[in-house]
Amino acid sequence: MNAIIIDDENKARRVLKALLEEYCPTVTVVAMAANVPDGVKAINQHQPDLVFLDIEMPQYNGFQLLEFFDKGDFGIVFTTAYSEYAIQAFRISAIDYLLKPIQISQLIDAVEKAAEQIKQPKKQNAQRLEALKTNLAPNNGSLGRIALPISNGLYFANMEDIIFLEADSSYTYVHLINESQKLIISKLLKDLEKLLPENKFVRIHRKYLINVDHIKQYLKSDGGYVIMANNHQLTISRHKRDNLLQAFENLYGG
Repeated sequence: MNAIIIDDENKARRVLKALLEEYCPTVTVVAMAANVPDGVKAINQHQPDLVFLDIEMPQYNGFQLLEFFDKGDFGIVFTTAYSEYAIQAFRISAIDYLLKPIQISQLIDAVEKAAEQIKQPKKQNAQRLEALKTNLAPNNGSLGRIALPISNGLYFANMEDIIFLEADSSYTYVHLINESQKLIISKLLKDLEKLLPENKFVRIHRKYLINVDHIKQYLKSDGGYVIMANNHQLTISRHKRDNLLQAFENLYGG
């Protein structure tokens, strides 16, 4: 695969190129660029199979690179120093990424995944990028949207419409206020939890993450449980009860 590296840090470009040359012999770096405009020129000139793309760069960020192309006929591996919150967004969106400083084993894995991603339909890759941009969008203190991967694409849900999430092995069921059926998401509850604002979504059980705005009733009897807006009765585990009581105090002053 021919590849292009786009990163505003010269050292980062040189280190990644050296790692690829030593540990990923199937990849040939044909160009490097320090910003998005130069990266666009390099892509148009070399038509690469793969682009290693930094996100935080001056003038244009890495996501804006895609606005210069009607279709992206290349795989993308994002290189990022983003926070743990953002890393969860990458995982949920099934996008290949490398967390700086780059680890050799992760680089090798990313190259292998990118090779498979290149073979997939362009529409599917576009959906992944749209999901990533949605899940990385700042909430600015209010509830925004979250892109949830479902069996036939993506479901863009308003966070305020989520009543609760329910873990079931490697899947998560998402119960929504205006949906008669729950969504089945092939992601772990703990991964989704980190994308939701903790001042509104509280873990009350290893199986349940609830939106406190949709609690109809809290009952202390039988160990404690809540009745949600959709009339589901959810048990509160003993060691999670303090989480809920603290949320009540924060939101309603005790």
